[in-house]
Amino acid sequence: MNVLVINAGSSSLKYQLFDMDKSVVLAKGLCERIGIDGRLKHSPAGKDSYIAELPMKTHADAIKYVIDALVDKDHGVVKSLKEIDAVGHRVLHGGAKFHESVLIDEKVLEAIEECIPLGPLHNPANLTGIRSCAEVLGKDFPQVAVFDTAFHQSMPKKAFLYAIPYRYYTDYKIRRYGFHGTSHRYVSSRAAKLLGKPNGEGLKIITCHLGNGSSIAAVKNGECIDTSMGLTPLEGLPMGTRSGSIDPAIIESIANYEGKTAQQIVNMLNKESGMLGISGKSSDFRDLIAEGEKGDERCKIAVEIFIYAVRKYIGAYAAAMEGVDAVVFTGGVGENDKQFREAMCAGLDYMGISIDIEKNNNAKRGTELDISKDNSRAKILVIPTDEEMVIAQDTAEILQKK
Repeated sequence: MNVLVINAGSSSLKYQLFDMDKSVVLAKGLCERIGIDGRLKHSPAGKDSYIAELPMKTHADAIKYVIDALVDKDHGVVKSLKEIDAVGHRVLHGGAKFHESVLIDEKVLEAIEECIPLGPLHNPANLTGIRSCAEVLGKDFPQVAVFDTAFHQSMPKKAFLYAIPYRYYTDYKIRRYGFHGTSHRYVSSRAAKLLGKPNGEGLKIITCHLGNGSSIAAVKNGECIDTSMGLTPLEGLPMGTRSGSIDPAIIESIANYEGKTAQQIVNMLNKESGMLGISGKSSDFRDLIAEGEKGDERCKIAVEIFIYAVRKYIGAYAAAMEGVDAVVFTGGVGENDKQFREAMCAGLDYMGISIDIEKNNNAKRGTELDISKDNSRAKILVIPTDEEMVIAQDTAEILQKK
């Protein structure tokens, strides 16, 4: 079975084609500058990659070019469209409606549309990707929605409710939803298998998805019981350009000082804050470390703020689960930066979390690793995430049940 995975943005479209029988990627690529002039970057397995400037007025145009690339006699990986069995879509926000991935029909489309106020930037783009595929492939072509929020819907009310008047939850569905769900689900599942309990029963796992966008989740008995992101991805850890959790009264203070609207301030908190806001130089952790080593104090403190926040969440979630069996690092920073991992685990020996410095320093990128000391009560694992594979697997399973 071949599954095409789509992640549609407002002016871009990422894709991967999976052979699910062999669990391999046949091709991947990116359509960008949709609605402007259009560019396709296509990378077929075992063949040369190429970039083509193509007129893409709409996402439907982009989908057509993707299909053309996949079946092309020189750069393609399948002979015809008939060899593609289904499309799986990453959808940001499913609200409280979706606890798992679903086959897309009109009711599902309506539900995704209803969640637009919760995901105003992403859900419209996700819907555009779904409708563009239907336009190009036919309305009866199987499509599956895999929600970024679904894994976190197992949280109890004590974790997802905010302490504001209850009617805001009942009337407007204002609550914590959480994000990066496919990543937290994938790495917690892999960790459970590595620990010899594939269903996660009896395990307490803290998953740290750390990168330009970062979140942490507490996973107990295979289910998420808490996570750092909230109603939107803005809550939680300070990130590349996001502030993370702050005193809400800051918004009023800035509005009074500078005469800005709430929307302008939230835009600043999303795009001009976090590591970029503190350092004044970059949202990229690699730049911050390099500049910090040269003596830039603001870059140094930005890194320290991030590390401190991660350590606090690890401690909080260990308390919430009454213990921890494994801490998992994933994402661009979590997978690749040994300095960050060492700093985040430093001094946690009293909790039974003891990192092996030599194992951590010798860690090879892109591989699953145990970097904990032999006597560490909790395992410290590095697990590269694979959200696209989760989407492809869910799509294949739903199609088989159809």
